[in-house]
Amino acid sequence: MSDNTYTPPRVWKWEAPSGGKFANINRPIAGPTHEKPLPVGKHPLQLYSLATPNGVKVTIMLEELLECGIAGAEYDAHLIRISEGDQFGSGFVALNPNSKIPALLDCSVTPPQRVFESGAILLYLAEKFDAFVPKTLAGRTECLSWLFWQMGSAPFLGGGFGHFYVYAPEKYEYPINRYAMEAKRQLDVLNRQLAERRYVAGEDYTIADIAIWPWYGGLVLNQVYEAGEFLEAHTYTHVLRWAREIAERPAVQRGRKVNRTWGEPGEQLHERHDASDFETRTQAKLATGQNN
Repeated sequence: MSDNTYTPPRVWKWEAPSGGKFANINRPIAGPTHEKPLPVGKHPLQLYSLATPNGVKVTIMLEELLECGIAGAEYDAHLIRISEGDQFGSGFVALNPNSKIPALLDCSVTPPQRVFESGAILLYLAEKFDAFVPKTLAGRTECLSWLFWQMGSAPFLGGGFGHFYVYAPEKYEYPINRYAMEAKRQLDVLNRQLAERRYVAGEDYTIADIAIWPWYGGLVLNQVYEAGEFLEAHTYTHVLRWAREIAERPAVQRGRKVNRTWGEPGEQLHERHDASDFETRTQAKLATGQNN
């Protein structure tokens, strides 16, 4: 442990960025920083996002709906580069006053409906298309309990563990230990649940799985924070079984590529405006001219 101690002032004041990968976009006030309207494509649903775990939830959901043959789920996915402050543009803030991705605009209704918060978007789409939520009260309640479990737990994993383990400008033992303990506790909760069930809420694949997989599935598959060894991900055998099964779903494989700007070029589809884009518009295809 460091011998340095910090005594909080009587009143906190915002000063220069404190360092870290995303310090330049953090601020203690809301609202837009610049005027920038959002583009609108040809499809009923307009998604503005980035392929973080929260963003991936929605693209997986949309691709799963399309996999089911639901044509009304066709969508345009526009890239929001959070490292460049796109989320503070006036158009995006009008969709999500909290300036966080993802945000959805449903243009199939009048007036167009905005939806923000990834869990709310999943539930909106599930109810709109009557898919991936159980029909019975008991099944729906179990599904939504796990959806809200993920929404409540992820800040400890992302803003807590992920921040101090990966993004903080310096490594500090206390916060890493604190949030590693919580991350492992959450994995244990999930592992125990999946010990007796194929999917999180039962035998059917639901929005609970779609919400949880990008975070906790990604964690045990070493796709999130590359912390698998540190957290002994291999010991959560039921989570691994579940994560690997979901990773094989074609819609999941497509959804992970949308709005992705890192990793292998073949896994990056910066924007998605047509189903054929997965074959013709990935960064690998664009780089080699194979889209022509």
